[in-house]
Parts: sequence; structure tokens; C-alpha cells
Amino acid sequence: MPSIHSSQLIVIGGGPAGLMAAETARAQGVDVDVYEAKGSVGRKFLIAGKGGMNLTHSEPRPAFDQRYGERARDIGAWLDDFDAAALRDWARGLGVDTFVGSSGRVFPSDMKAAPLLRGWVHRLRESGVRFHVHHRWLGWRDDGAWHFATAEGESFVHADAAVLALGGGSWPQLGSDSAWQPRLVERGVDVAPLQPANCGFDIGWSTHLSTRFAGAPLKPVAARLHDTSGRMPMLQGECVITQTGIEGSVIYALSAGLRDAIHRQGHAVLELDLAPDRTLERLRHDLAKPRGSRTLSEHLRRQTGLVGVKTALLHEVLDTEQRHDMALLARTIKCLPLRLKQPRPIAEAISSAGGVRLEALDSALMLSALPGVFCAGEMLDWEAPTGGYLLTACFASGYRAGLGATAWLKRR
Repeated sequence: MPSIHSSQLIVIGGGPAGLMAAETARAQGVDVDVYEAKGSVGRKFLIAGKGGMNLTHSEPRPAFDQRYGERARDIGAWLDDFDAAALRDWARGLGVDTFVGSSGRVFPSDMKAAPLLRGWVHRLRESGVRFHVHHRWLGWRDDGAWHFATAEGESFVHADAAVLALGGGSWPQLGSDSAWQPRLVERGVDVAPLQPANCGFDIGWSTHLSTRFAGAPLKPVAARLHDTSGRMPMLQGECVITQTGIEGSVIYALSAGLRDAIHRQGHAVLELDLAPDRTLERLRHDLAKPRGSRTLSEHLRRQTGLVGVKTALLHEVLDTEQRHDMALLARTIKCLPLRLKQPRPIAEAISSAGGVRLEALDSALMLSALPGVFCAGEMLDWEAPTGGYLLTACFASGYRAGLGATAWLKRR
């Protein structure tokens, strides 16, 4: 026999956005039940913090807002209610102090995500939030009840309001499998196709480079999307050569533009500065020095400091005759063009773009097509670079959806 329950507010999805919505509504006296498909909540949050929990960023507003691109105005409104400073205060309320790193990123003092999540879940339980794990949402029954699959069989829940925080399409093994898309589309919700964001790209290296240098870091390096106007600045950072192409923090920061260029014209050109600490004039001068009997690789090492993978990249784009043209070699070191074929699959991406269009929601993040149903987190149509911006917007959207659901319930 299927189980049948009722709830004032259900939150489907136990990531940061869903948990924040639950906490916000519960603080207003709303009875809240959280439903999670996996066996525990916050799995992607824990994985994201594996190398150091980058909670948010210290960049001041409005520059912070601009990190969200064409959605800066919308997300800026969420941040008016719950911004980076509020997020740090929230962590402090859980007994977790934070600090600003040299890059401006904000981390918990112990750099770990697990203590923060454990303390949060404990506080939510103590406040009266009820958790239901191994509950996969399947849609609705004809009478409007929310339909879940569980290990014990089907479960149906009648709810006065709901917050959906089901994630995007990245890291599906952790729960963000995008299975919600057709269910909402069938109900008239406008959903933009999901695309990889903060992702690597395929290039198609030679066998020599892919077998010898896959996994090799490129640092220091600067990069930019090829801009025919020449106005786009180089962005300094780090990246890594993969077996099929390239990935890393500086690539993620450019991924939206690179992905959109590939969509428009079938490819994108990434330009790398392999020697960001040297001017073109200095490279020209140093490379023009007599080489004597030294090999070209040794000459490059002595005069420019380039070795290993950086030298291999020059071999990848210049033929033998071109590599012996010192003026051309200097220009290529400062602006090495790489033709990107396609982004890596969305399942490998750090995050995703696309999802429920913000135009399908009111300012409280309630779906116009489904009154009483709110959305939050990465399932919404926005994207941001890594560095704490993703998490901050997820928390802020959860906060806004929680407030919106509370207001809706009070009006009813």
C-alpha cells in the first residue's frame, strides 16, 4: 500500500538552496518536510568542499553582482536580502568562522565542508524540520499529491506549498540528474536547455602531447577568448592539459563565452599567454640572441624559461619553419591560439547553465504556471564562475524562495 502524508511546506532537494529555503520558512513558524532522493543531504556541497570549502567571495558589490552576467540584476535582488556578508554571518551562527584568502575567496577556518553541513542539519532537525531521504520525486498524482518513489514503495504527499531545489545537470551521480525537466515542461513551465558551465573543452591534441602531457599544469598563464576587436583583456590564472583538451580555473572563468562561441560558429579560439610576466618586447629581444649550437628547446629554456608542456604547445601550433622564426615565436608565446571543438559533457561540468527561466517566476521565485510552487538553486537559468559565486547565489535563492513560500502560506 502506498503511504499518504500531508505537509504545510515540502522542500524537494537537500542541497544548499533547499536547506536554506527550509531553514528560512521554519524560522517563520512553517512546518517543513525536506525530501531528498539520495541517502543523505548536501552530497554535492561536500564534494565541492573536498579541496577546501570555498563558501563565498569578498569582492564588493556591485562588482560581485556582475559575475552573474546577464542575470546580474535578478540575482542582485536576491543578494539584497542575503549576500556574502550574510552568508559569513550565517556560518558564524553555526560556530564556523571564515577567512578571506589571498585570491579574495572566503573559506571556513578549517577549510572543511563536513562540520558546517553536520552543524546545519543538526540545527534544522532541532528546529523541527523533518527529513525524508531515499525519496525520489516522480511528479504528481491526478489529485495533485506529490508522488515519490521510496525503498518501501510509492509515497504521496499533499502539501500546501512546495520549494523545488533539484539542481541542474552536473554531477548527476550526486543527485542533480535533471529528471525534473519534462515534468515541469508538461505543466507549462518555460525551461531553457541545460548546458555545461565551468567546464573543460576538447581540442584534439596530437598523440605526443596527449600521451606525454595529460595532467600537466599550465602556470603561470593568462587566457582570453579570441576577440577580433582586441579589447578583451587576458585573465591570469591556472589550467591543466587533459587527454582531450584543457580545463582549470582560468578556463572555467571563460567557459560561458567559449561555449556560446562554439554554439554560434562551431568552434572557439582560446588565446594563451605562456609568459604573462614578460613583455613581447623582452621576448623578442631575448629570443633574438645568438643561439649557437644549442637546440631550440634549450634556447627557449634559457631565454624565456619555457619548458615541458609550454614548449610542447608551441610545437602543437607552429611547424618547424615557423618555430625558427624568432619574431613569430615571441608573438605566439604571448598569444598562442587553441581551437576548441566542444565543451566536455555536462555530467563532468562543475555546474550547469539553463533551467527554469527566471521569466517563468515572480519576484518571490514562485512559478507563474504552478501557484504555490517555488524554485531555487542551480535548477534556475543562471550561471556564475567558481570562486564562491555559485554557492552564494544558491543560498540567496533558497532564502528568497523560503520567504516567498512563507508569505504565500500566510496569505492562504
